[in-house]
Amino acid sequence: MTTEAYIALGSNIENRMEHLKSGVTGLMKHSEIKVVAVSSVYETAPVGYTNQASFLNMVVKIQTTHSSEHLLDCLQAIEQAAGRKREIVWGPRTLDLDILLYSNEIIHTDRLSVPHPRMFERAFVMVPLNELAPSLILPVAEEKVETITTRLSDLKDVKLFREQTSGILDMFENNSNDLHK
Repeated sequence: MTTEAYIALGSNIENRMEHLKSGVTGLMKHSEIKVVAVSSVYETAPVGYTNQASFLNMVVKIQTTHSSEHLLDCLQAIEQAAGRKREIVWGPRTLDLDILLYSNEIIHTDRLSVPHPRMFERAFVMVPLNELAPSLILPVAEEKVETITTRLSDLKDVKLFREQTSGILDMFENNSNDLHK
């Protein structure tokens, strides 16, 4: 069975755009993951631990046959391949991948919480998600993505870094996936 999911990607170390590219490419290399849409890239100030560089953030819509836990394993392997080190909570990272949504499921395990527990408060997640799926009704909140996004107080802090156009898709190795918005 194929499941639709949304993945947030973020980076604030070294060549941030290259790390995002490696994250999307890493997803595309998995035979049981199909990338179907990619948001624009946004630049934002760090949250929590603020003594670090600004982040680049984006959201990717995928289809997968992986379970949510197996998908998490895949994301963590992609992070590790990009040199991710978990030293400071909310600290600097080469690449961060988070499962925002996994179909309309509500998941709470020791390893995984979906919807992502803080996504509804974070413009750096909601703005790119709104770009891909403004009418999507979010589980738990039971509201549209665009409704939640417009209420966020930190919208002004999310700056467009690189707009999504068909040309941007060329920066990703296609691997015979049909990317479209």
